[in-house]
Amino acid sequence: MFKKSIFLHAVILFITVSCKTDQKESAPLANSKKPNIILIIADDQGWGDLSSNGNTNLSTPHIDALAKNGVSFKNFYVQPVCSPTRAELLTGRYFPRLGVFDTSAGGERMNLGETTLAEILKNGGYATAAYGKWHNGMQPPYHPNSRGFDDYYGFTSGHWGNYFSPMLEHNGEITKGEGFLVDDLTNKGLEFITKHQTESFFLYLPYNTPHSPMQVPDSYWDRFKNKDLALTYHGEETEDLNFTKAALAMVENIDHNVGRITQKLQELDLEENTIIVYMTDNGPNGFRWNGGMRGKKGWVDEGGVRSPFFVQWKDSLPAGKEINEIASAIDILPTLANMVGLESKTEQPLDGRDLTPLLWSKNPSWRPQLVYNHWAGKTSVRSQKYRLDNENRLYDMENDHAQTTDVSKQHQEVADSLIKAKNKWLAEVNPKLPKEEDHRPLTLGSPDHRFTQIPARDGIPHGNIKRSNRFPNNTFFTNWRSERDSITWNVEVLSDGEFDVTLYYTCAAENTGSTIELSLGHSKVSAKIMEAHNPPLTGMENDRTPRMESYVKDFKPIKLGTIALKKGQGNLTLKALEIPGDQAIDVRLLMFSK
Repeated sequence: MFKKSIFLHAVILFITVSCKTDQKESAPLANSKKPNIILIIADDQGWGDLSSNGNTNLSTPHIDALAKNGVSFKNFYVQPVCSPTRAELLTGRYFPRLGVFDTSAGGERMNLGETTLAEILKNGGYATAAYGKWHNGMQPPYHPNSRGFDDYYGFTSGHWGNYFSPMLEHNGEITKGEGFLVDDLTNKGLEFITKHQTESFFLYLPYNTPHSPMQVPDSYWDRFKNKDLALTYHGEETEDLNFTKAALAMVENIDHNVGRITQKLQELDLEENTIIVYMTDNGPNGFRWNGGMRGKKGWVDEGGVRSPFFVQWKDSLPAGKEINEIASAIDILPTLANMVGLESKTEQPLDGRDLTPLLWSKNPSWRPQLVYNHWAGKTSVRSQKYRLDNENRLYDMENDHAQTTDVSKQHQEVADSLIKAKNKWLAEVNPKLPKEEDHRPLTLGSPDHRFTQIPARDGIPHGNIKRSNRFPNNTFFTNWRSERDSITWNVEVLSDGEFDVTLYYTCAAENTGSTIELSLGHSKVSAKIMEAHNPPLTGMENDRTPRMESYVKDFKPIKLGTIALKKGQGNLTLKALEIPGDQAIDVRLLMFSK
């Protein structure tokens, strides 16, 4: 009788375990609280910048653990540059449909009327926050606070000029960072997790590194500055080893911060109810080891668009599972929405697919798909086995990840079908070229937001005035020498109102006394610059290798006054009524506050 009891108990236990296992393979287990989501995206980190992908130059144990404890996609693709990828993952739609065609000067904005992942989750009861580099629109309603995020801290431009306690914003209001930027963003994330630990939350952490300028704390740099790199770039192009070392040091800092996040989840007993996603936004920002693949950031070849993609959900997703099926950033929204039991209700039709059958099922029924990569007039198409490059050369990606051998003649039918698909896609999404004119005005005075920032980045200089660098993000205007010089911004005021206007400026002592006027239509406000503020350019003291971007400096705020604006479109104009010195002022930004 005793033996029979043990046997029956074992049978019941086996059936129970089997049922639970089958349930996990098909769908997440029911939970009274919807699972949290933490989505981490690195900036300019390549597929090869992880020790789990074979790079022995660095160590990334915390990021690697996400793959070990979760699911990793071996063939996951993003776009060749930052803003298109970010727009796609947030909306589930191809970036040219969204109005995104550049990485600066307004071309990075997602069209209004698009539904974001944050909006879906917020409508589903989630607390939402984004901390980091947004890069999909600055002025509300393009701002993250208008796209579903309750809380935002970071910078909305494409890159930043200083990573150590820089000028940032918090929900539109100018503030100052605390310490190294990635550490600071993580601190905000940890505070958000702690504050909302009893709720369902969505934390989006779009980190700003290893994007240049190449700045990283000494403790990370010291590990690499004298290190001999075992793995280097394989191609004919020249690798800047110092740049590579700085990038790898920055990735190790990211890894440290990923570890801080997972540790906090463990401390709060949240790990089993939190989905963590880790990915990058494009290929590496320099020629360095990347698994032998062709290309880097900006290229539509494999090395420019292949990204690590790890999804951890402890005790719900199978640990260590690897998925070979191709997928891309447009698939993130429908996948995460379904994982937490929410419908992907979007104003515009989705391009992405729900990947959950691949996550849970052992042998899913999966229809093959194509991935389209595009930038600067160049397009490639990836099927499960092949990539058709911009020149219509065909590569067998299962056996030739480096794209060394064109097999189009041997597989002409495959090449022709992918050419046809590429042309059809281009005709459908109709991408614009970077640097084309953006006819969408800058929005000012959104009814639902107090602050609107109008930076030098988005302005047009006239006369002698010059931009501090040819890359507009994070620049300022200088060389203002004549009363005939001016700066204009094409704006659309979204609602009537009175706005307090603050100008951020610098001015040498010998050039004080200029009267600066801001006007829009018949409305004007002006102030005389009487207080000198002439700090030096900074940034170079923290750079590990020379930068391409503008150096920065500390700008002083001055209140220009209160201006009454009417709803409508026009040119916002900043000019000097008098310049008693050699030049007027340098200009960083205007801040409008209701």
